[in-house]
Amino acid sequence: MAKIKVTQVKSAIDRPERQKLTLKALGLNKMHATREVEATPQILGMIRKVTHLVKVEEA
Repeated sequence: MAKIKVTQVKSAIDRPERQKLTLKALGLNKMHATREVEATPQILGMIRKVTHLVKVEEA
C-alpha cells in the first residue's frame, strides 16, 4: 500500500464530536501534528470526512 502524510492544519475546537474522534483515530491530536499512514480505503474515507481540517501529501 502507498503511504500518505496527513497533517492537521485547523483546530478541532467547535467541530462536531464525530470529526474530533476521526482526527483522534488518525493519530492527530495537536495542530501541525503529522502522521504517516497507509492509504487504505478506510483511512481515505476518514480523511475525506475531515478534509477541511487536514492537509494530505504523498509520502
